[in-house]
Amino acid sequence: MAFRTSAPLKEEIAERINWLGQIGRTKNDGVTRLLYSESWMEAQSAIKKKMEEMGLSARFDDVGNVFGRVEGTEEHDRVILTGSHSDTVVDGGKYDGAFGVLAAMIAVSRLQKEYGAPKKTIETVALCEEEGSRFHLAFWGSGSITGRYHLNDASAVTDGQGTTLEDAMHQMGFGQGAYPAARREDIACFLETHIEQGQILEHEHLTWAPVSHIVGMKRMIIRLSGESNHAGTTPMAGRRDALYAASQMISDVVGHAKEQNNGLVATVGQISIQPNVGNVIPGACTFALDVRHHEYDVLHDFCTKELENFRLIAEKEAVTLDIKTWLDDAPVKMDPAMTQRHVELAQKAGIPFKKMVSGAGHDSQIFGVYCPTAMMFVPSHDGISHSPKEFTKIEDLATGVRMLMKILHEMAY
Repeated sequence: MAFRTSAPLKEEIAERINWLGQIGRTKNDGVTRLLYSESWMEAQSAIKKKMEEMGLSARFDDVGNVFGRVEGTEEHDRVILTGSHSDTVVDGGKYDGAFGVLAAMIAVSRLQKEYGAPKKTIETVALCEEEGSRFHLAFWGSGSITGRYHLNDASAVTDGQGTTLEDAMHQMGFGQGAYPAARREDIACFLETHIEQGQILEHEHLTWAPVSHIVGMKRMIIRLSGESNHAGTTPMAGRRDALYAASQMISDVVGHAKEQNNGLVATVGQISIQPNVGNVIPGACTFALDVRHHEYDVLHDFCTKELENFRLIAEKEAVTLDIKTWLDDAPVKMDPAMTQRHVELAQKAGIPFKKMVSGAGHDSQIFGVYCPTAMMFVPSHDGISHSPKEFTKIEDLATGVRMLMKILHEMAY
């Protein structure tokens, strides 16, 4: 199927990516749009306005998700939903999440201009949050739609400054009934186009990938409490050094992850100590642990063993240990029938592709246990993501949009 729209697709994609990437732009040419921040609100409002300019009927829901709707001529009550998230990590790139939002908007707008209204209703979505960068909670947007989360969950979650998710949401005008409730019962399926955030497609000279599974993950906060004391007068044998205990734990978990050779990954990417003074023994240390694998039994067994090792280290170093698991998601299989149809469309289109397992978490894993869900990747240059250096060639972005158009045309027209 060839699309006849005359406007250059590559130019439109590039313009939209650069346009959205200016909102929350950092001095490093990265992007920071944290949930319920001013830059986040500016982006969601701009996306809503752009949806309207592109011929979609746009609205917020009560947590700040933005939808752009094209009404079906034959089926009104069930919605084909497509999109991704607009929030970012701190100083992230301009493609992660944003490309999936913009790809959906461009694909649906072009289909509508060329073929008119679809038979089945389509909605594009800019989900309000996926990253978990501000609050120790991820997938607030898709989780609120699918019933994973409820508004009353927001009062128990805080950011690094002690602001609750509820207060931050209220400051932006959401969570108070001014907009329709986030929970949906009318979604027939979900489609997400995303950058790979890895090196596989580029290294294998492939341009597109339907995703078969999304890995499971456990994300934890590890808190150690020892005793601050003088660096010069406290004997080594009598110390309760929280940082030293943490360093042993970090070495243990990362070292054992390297020995697995089965695709499991473990990361400690955040750490803080108190009092954080050069001549004082650290009395408290907190670090974040992220562990992922595409088989839940492997993930669970590894974490169980490691946390027992942590307890033994804490006991040996005479520090108290507190472990909070704030994300515990099983691997999710994408809808096999939808995935297979995407394979067939790629074969027919003659593009180089392969089926892949996603090593990153995505909103598709939340929708995947709620409704039939499919996810598609385009390459990431050098596998770099969550960085201002994040980049995907415009030709590959265009392939992603064209494939989404083919899929939506088949499903909705």
